[in-house]
Amino acid sequence: MSEPARQANLPEFSVSELSSALKRTVEGAFPFVRVRGEISGLKNHSSGHIYFDLKDDKAVLNAVIWRGAAQTLRVKPQQGLEVVCTGRISTYSGSSRYQIIVEQVELAGIGALMALLEARKKMLAAEGLFAESRKKKLPFLPDVIGVITSPTGAVIRDIMHRLNERFPRRMLLWPVAVQGERAAAEVANAIRGFNQMRPGGPIPRPDLLIVARGGGSIEDLMAFNEEIVVRAAAESEIPLISAVGHETDTTLIDFVADRRAPTPTAAAEMAVPVRTELLAQTLDLERRGLRCFSRSLTERRKHLLALARALPRADSLFAQPRQRFDRAADSLANALRSNLQEHRRAFIEAAALIREASVARRIDTGKERTNALAHRLDRSFRAGLSELWNRTNSVSRVLETVSHNSVLERGFAFVRGADGVIRRRAAQIVAGERLTLTFADGPANAYAEGGSAEPGTAPKGKTRKREGQGNLF
Repeated sequence: MSEPARQANLPEFSVSELSSALKRTVEGAFPFVRVRGEISGLKNHSSGHIYFDLKDDKAVLNAVIWRGAAQTLRVKPQQGLEVVCTGRISTYSGSSRYQIIVEQVELAGIGALMALLEARKKMLAAEGLFAESRKKKLPFLPDVIGVITSPTGAVIRDIMHRLNERFPRRMLLWPVAVQGERAAAEVANAIRGFNQMRPGGPIPRPDLLIVARGGGSIEDLMAFNEEIVVRAAAESEIPLISAVGHETDTTLIDFVADRRAPTPTAAAEMAVPVRTELLAQTLDLERRGLRCFSRSLTERRKHLLALARALPRADSLFAQPRQRFDRAADSLANALRSNLQEHRRAFIEAAALIREASVARRIDTGKERTNALAHRLDRSFRAGLSELWNRTNSVSRVLETVSHNSVLERGFAFVRGADGVIRRRAAQIVAGERLTLTFADGPANAYAEGGSAEPGTAPKGKTRKREGQGNLF
């Protein structure tokens, strides 16, 4: 068979048909795969989707995470992070490329996880979240303690037992998941929820918070390394104790907490003192205070008696001052009467002179002041009125300049469609559409030729006009 004959027997595809066939073939051959590589070209789209490339030293694979899957990821994609992506292979016909639709992201080994945590730690430390100056002092004896942990584990029982043993306090439990996809969001919401409680409300606001979890692997404790949890702990107005894992376990919440406890039991010991020791110390201080007060009182009594013996008798001490007081009292009565008579006479004489001289002077002064005030009021009123007139004229000229009427006077016009909406572009005008043109002296009607839509009401290339109506073009 000749070459032209063979070519004639080949099936013919459109570009879309061939793209669809390739898409079915690729998706059927790779329905579910795990791919390891380094993230590059990371882009978080405003739609919530995430786009990036998976690469190694020889190849690059496009990857996309849809918004629904991105919200449930345990590990958030970051530039340069080595991960293992699980998903399905598909194609994107818009650019003739194949890609992986990612449904799950995992860190590629413990080394990548530690690198991620170290980078996150440096970023948060650079913001000052780990500074000692921002850590708050724990209350000596809190009335209410808020505990954020799992309600079913041994941690809550250990904390309750230790609190009851040392100093019973009221405790509020906010149950959360301490590992898994929901853990980080629930722990952060619990910290913020306790802080949003107001004093005097139906549920008492805690004076101290304890975030606790038992030991586990670094993957199990990963929720307490999440940025959302660290920032919630940093924002907490209530002092917070971090008691996550065992003594050798370290998470990022430990650095931002006001105190770190090696175990949940140790956190309860930090929260309250020992009641029996406190009672013994109080009784001892009471006894010491009573002894000091008694000794001081005895010494002051002896000192007072010694001072009293050195003082003279009261009768001899006040004899001469009493005589001087009696003599001064007799002289004072006579002096007051004579002084009063003299001042009364002088007052009567001065009053007569003042009445004669001041009445006329007051009348003249009052007239002068009244005339002066009248002239000042008149000048002030005329000046204020002139200034208001000038300002009104200035504003009127500016308003006339920016008014659309001045634009219409220069030869422009408003174009409105039949629906009353202004047409700002020629592409908005439909062929044959009835238009209203507003000029400086009033409106005029017209029908449009051409337009962006297919003609329906007027012949193409023609303008149908009514009597008394102008032509737009």
